[in-house]
Amino acid sequence: MQTVLFDLDGTLIDHFSAIHLSIAHAQRSLGLPVSNYETVKKTVGGSLPVTLSKLIGKDNIPNALPYFHEYFDRVMLQKLSLLPGAEFLLESLYAKGFQLAVFTNKYGKHARAVLEHLKLSHFFELILGTDDSPYRKPEPEFTELALKKLGAHSATTCLIGDSPFDAEAASAGNLKSYLVATGSHTIEALKSDTQADEVFQNLFELATKVFKIQAPKLL
Repeated sequence: MQTVLFDLDGTLIDHFSAIHLSIAHAQRSLGLPVSNYETVKKTVGGSLPVTLSKLIGKDNIPNALPYFHEYFDRVMLQKLSLLPGAEFLLESLYAKGFQLAVFTNKYGKHARAVLEHLKLSHFFELILGTDDSPYRKPEPEFTELALKKLGAHSATTCLIGDSPFDAEAASAGNLKSYLVATGSHTIEALKSDTQADEVFQNLFELATKVFKIQAPKLL
């Protein structure tokens, strides 16, 4: 393995509070029922329009987006945290010479802003978001675009994520996929509902079993 594509939300970072608060703000502003945190968390992964369509319906998306963005821009860096094992795994893989990239359905400008804020940008050769092209996961063109920009090959690339979208995107590009149950789905759901090569409880377990990197004693 030479190249690792990382999903962002639910894989490397916990941004669910910021997303929930911003969606709730949009719903209130439009006089719509407000979704609770758990409901929003379960819908995240397929890009913002996909999430909003599930929560408020497609017809309301154009009116909701300005409210969402206005609020999200205010809380984006406040309601943000790294998931356990994220920095450890990135540091370890970077030190070993792996080519690393972020491959996310989050807007690219937001992905780059949060990674810069967390001082993680230097680990990544590419940070590719869903507004950086006409595509999104799991469309095969999005996977192909990431590989092309990196000059990477599917046979030596894997994708690490937390959702069925990630497993499907990996399959579309003939990549190995490793999922962690740190985001929107339980480990049971990921094992039963996806064709991922392997599923792990967290990034520490993944580091040990996939990359043979000895994780700190637990954490």
